[in-house]
Amino acid sequence: MQINDINSFLGYYSKIKNRTRKLFEYIPEDKMEWTYQEGKFTIGDIIRHLANIERYMYAETVQSKPSLYKGCGVEYAKGFQEVTAYYNRMHNESMKIFAEVSPEDLHKKCKIPGGIEITIWKWLRAMVEHEVHHRGQLYLYLSILNVKTPPIFGLTSEEVVANSD
Repeated sequence: MQINDINSFLGYYSKIKNRTRKLFEYIPEDKMEWTYQEGKFTIGDIIRHLANIERYMYAETVQSKPSLYKGCGVEYAKGFQEVTAYYNRMHNESMKIFAEVSPEDLHKKCKIPGGIEITIWKWLRAMVEHEVHHRGQLYLYLSILNVKTPPIFGLTSEEVVANSD
C-alpha cells in the first residue's frame, strides 16, 4: 500500500491507534509495571515505547531530523493515568508533525536510525506495523495475566469458526 495522501493515512492511522488505546481499558492499574521476565519490557514500557518512538523517532525523521529516541523508562511517566495520558500527548504532538507532510514529501527519502534512507511513505507504513507488533505484545501480556480482552474486530477466533461454513 503506497501512501499518497497524508490526510487519508492519518485517518487510517488514528483507527490503528484507537484499537491500541482500547486495550488500555483492560490493563489492571496495579500491573502497569508488570513484566513476565526480569529485563523485559513492562506493560508501561511498551506503552511509553510506542509513545516515544512515534514522537521522537518517526516524527523527527519525517522532518529530516535525527532520531531523539532515548528509551521508555518510568522517568517519562509512571502509573496508569500518567502513562496513558503520556501516550495520548505524544501521539497528538506526532499527528501535528505528520499533518505537515506534503504529497511531495511523502516521496522524499529520510534517514532513519542506522543510517539507512527510506521513502517517507514507506517509513510511515513501517510505523503502523510497529504499533501493531507492540499491540500484539500487550494482548499477550494481558493473556498471561488472565485478563479477558476484547476481540480486535468483533469476533474471537472460535466465533469465526462457529460462523463459517
